[in-house]
Amino acid sequence: MRPAHVCLAVLVAAVWGVNFVVIEVGLDHFPPLLFSALRFLVAALPAVFFVGRPKVAWKWIVGVGLVLGVAKFGLLFIGMDAGMPAGLSSLVLQVQAVFTGVFAFLALGERPGRVRVTGMVIALGGIAVAAVDEGETGPLTAFALLMGAAACWGVSNVLTRKASPPDSLNFMVWVSTVPVLPLLALSLLFEGPSRDLAALRSLDWQGAGIIVYVAWVTTVFGFGAWGYLLRRHPASTVAPFSLLVPVFGMSSAALVLGESVSGLRWCAAALLVGGVALASFSGAGRGSVRRSGSPVVTGVHGRGPAAPQAAPHPRTSASRTPSTATPPSSPR
Repeated sequence: MRPAHVCLAVLVAAVWGVNFVVIEVGLDHFPPLLFSALRFLVAALPAVFFVGRPKVAWKWIVGVGLVLGVAKFGLLFIGMDAGMPAGLSSLVLQVQAVFTGVFAFLALGERPGRVRVTGMVIALGGIAVAAVDEGETGPLTAFALLMGAAACWGVSNVLTRKASPPDSLNFMVWVSTVPVLPLLALSLLFEGPSRDLAALRSLDWQGAGIIVYVAWVTTVFGFGAWGYLLRRHPASTVAPFSLLVPVFGMSSAALVLGESVSGLRWCAAALLVGGVALASFSGAGRGSVRRSGSPVVTGVHGRGPAAPQAAPHPRTSASRTPSTATPPSSPR
C-alpha cells in the first residue's frame, strides 16, 4: 500500500475506535434507541440524494438495515447505556468475526480450515476472560447485550456477502434509511415520548456535534474511505487495519473517560485480537470467511462504543466500518 493509503486506513480505524467514546458521551444526551435512530437519519440525509439509486436488490438493503441497524446497533447502544464501558465494547464486538464464520458455514456452506477454527477458539477464550473481568466490575447483562450485538453483526456480514454490493458507500447510505422508523417506533414504545421530547428539546451544540460525528464521520466518511481502499487493494491487505479499532477504542476511553484497563482486560484483548487475526487472515480453508470485525460501524460504525470497558459505568445503577472482506457495516 502507498503511504497515503496506510495513513487513511489507520485514520479510519482511529475514527471507528474513538466513536465508542463519542457514543458514551452521547448516551448522556439521548436515550439509546432515539440516539441510534438519529444517527441513521443524519447518515442517510442528505447523502441518499447524492449516491444514486441502490445497486443491489431491496431485499438485501432491508435485511441488512434491520439486522445491522435495528438489532445490532440497538443492542449495542442499550448495552452501553446499561453499563458496558466504551473500551470493552470496542473489544467485545470483534467477536463478530467468529459469529460470521459460524453463520457463513451454516448458511453458505463455507468450511473454515483448521487454522481458522483455532483462531476462533482463541478469540472465544478472550471473550471468556473478558466476561470474567466484567463480572467483577460491571453488569453481565450489559455484556450479554454486546454479545448479541456481535452476533447480529455476524448475520449482517453474511447478508452483505450475499448481496455483494459493488459500491460500499451507496449500500451503507441506503441501508441507513431502513432503521430510522423502526428505531423511532421502538424508542416511543420503550423509552417513551416524554423522554424523547425532553432529549430533543434540550439538544445543544455538543449533542448536535455527537450526532454529526457518529453519522457523517464514522458512517459516511468511514465506510466510504474503507470501500475506497478495498477497491484498490486486496481485502487481506486492508482488513488487518480493523484490528486497530479496539486499540484506539481502549486508549481513547482511558484518556478521555478515565476507564482503567485491568490485567485481565489486556489478556482478553491479546487473545481476542490475536484469535480474530488468525481466523480472518490465515488463508487456510477454501471458501472460508474473509472478514474481521471492527465499526461500523458501521458505523457506524458504542457508547464508549466499540471500545473495551473498564471501570463500572456510572449509569449501571440506573439502567450504556468492520472490518470484513467487505467494508464493515456501521461504524464501529
